[in-house]
Amino acid sequence: MDTTINRRQFILGMLAAPLSTMAVARDVVGEAVQSAGLDAVGSSMFAWAPGFLDIHHIATGRGNSTFVIMPDGTSLLIDAGATADGLDTSAAPRPSAQRRPGEWIGHYVQRHLRATKRAGLDYVLVTHLHPDHTGDVDELSPRSAKGAYQLSGITDVAEIVPVATLIDRAYPGYDYPVAPNGRFASNYLAFVQSRIQTGQKVERFMVGRNDQFTSCNKAAENGSGHQAGFDIRNLAANGQVWTGKGEQTRMLFPALNTLTLKDYPNENVCSTAIRIGYGNFAYFTAGDLTSYTFDGDAPWRDVLTAAARASGPVDVSTADHHGMFDGISADSVRILRPKAWIIPSWHISHPDQLQLERMFSERLYPGRREVFATSIMHENFLANRRLISRLSSRDGHVIVRVDPGGKTFTILVTDNADEEDRIKLKFGPYLSGSAS
Repeated sequence: MDTTINRRQFILGMLAAPLSTMAVARDVVGEAVQSAGLDAVGSSMFAWAPGFLDIHHIATGRGNSTFVIMPDGTSLLIDAGATADGLDTSAAPRPSAQRRPGEWIGHYVQRHLRATKRAGLDYVLVTHLHPDHTGDVDELSPRSAKGAYQLSGITDVAEIVPVATLIDRAYPGYDYPVAPNGRFASNYLAFVQSRIQTGQKVERFMVGRNDQFTSCNKAAENGSGHQAGFDIRNLAANGQVWTGKGEQTRMLFPALNTLTLKDYPNENVCSTAIRIGYGNFAYFTAGDLTSYTFDGDAPWRDVLTAAARASGPVDVSTADHHGMFDGISADSVRILRPKAWIIPSWHISHPDQLQLERMFSERLYPGRREVFATSIMHENFLANRRLISRLSSRDGHVIVRVDPGGKTFTILVTDNADEEDRIKLKFGPYLSGSAS
């Protein structure tokens, strides 16, 4: 009799049990999964199961998209970018150009949602209104069958997977600091308007709150005061940052009437930032928030460091604004000090050499850390070979899989050349939080 198969079946049976049963054994399930040889390199990753927190950084080569399945099966998609750049400046579309990037994202989400037995996405968070986060369109982009807008990025996803609640930084008014312009922005606003007209939920991101993203699986609530064990704190948006006390916030941006138009906050610096907590585990991500202050001339523009300070140390963090020159600051690195950085990269300029220096620097914080990128172009590798060669991965979906209870986690890199979810690399297990 094959004891490995029996052990695998036993563990998967445990993982399929109700969360009330899982709570009894959650301290040992993560170790059992490791010993059973699940999620082995060369095989397809096993499906999400109750009690696990899965964070998928999707690598289409065309923009940002992160898909999260909470321990109770509640789902969150953060952005769904789709750029139209040429191959001279952007990575080749992955898995291929046979589908639009948003379609690939939609199918990826649909595939992994099956394990939750839920029909659609509970939440979609749009961090800010740029096409590499929402989707670019042109005259050839197809029209939606559901409303008066075109399909790309977020709207492609919504065409494939129902979205219960759409949350962005600006709803219902999109004129701060200035009204967005461009075809991509008009298309996104038409999508929002279509949802309102058809009675679907759209909400403004509420800084300071930790009850905007909550359990959508009432049967899985654990009665501890936190829905199903996870907690999502809204840290920053539009220059507002959580103070760390209750739901209080402070405003970093000066009044617009004190600035010239060219010095207004841009879309990037208005991005949303969140911290996901589960047991000892914590994760930070902040869209395209930046730290660059025009060399000290506009200190209020460093929202990223303020958001990092509101978060505190985490286990995993994205290198926001794709690891570009104006992204993470030295102070934000010192504060966040993760065991793993994940760079949502896809352009020839992603990442910048100084950003890599900071992520790897043991002067900023001691200890080993892994740095992953979703797509590195060959030209960037040639220019930054010294540091790019130190990356743990340069191409593929990067999945953070947190074990039941949040005490340990692993990181998987899966092949983005097809839809088989084949594991190329595996790192960990790591101990979460202060236990490490």
